[in-house]
Amino acid sequence: MVIPFQLVMTTRLLTTLADPNAPKRSLSAYMFFANEQRDIVRSENPGIQFGEIGKLLGEKWKALDAEGKSPYESKAEEDKKRYELEKAEYFKKQHEEEE
Repeated sequence: MVIPFQLVMTTRLLTTLADPNAPKRSLSAYMFFANEQRDIVRSENPGIQFGEIGKLLGEKWKALDAEGKSPYESKAEEDKKRYELEKAEYFKKQHEEEE
């Protein structure tokens, strides 16, 4: 079954707007890497287009070995634990407010 793009985006927007107190999703290892490396890539490539930054970051990520990815994977695992805790607290609070 294919879900229309507009429906998916509308659902995401409503979910985001529904409760600003909802916990933020956890970041992936790649996102931690990209956030750290983005400014470096920009400074190494002045005048680079937005889309090219993503391509270069993706290439750098793919070129990393397991040891190079390890710190980012650790950060992602910690962030996932944070999100799960915040999500549990959030839903517990929601449930208490309903009663």
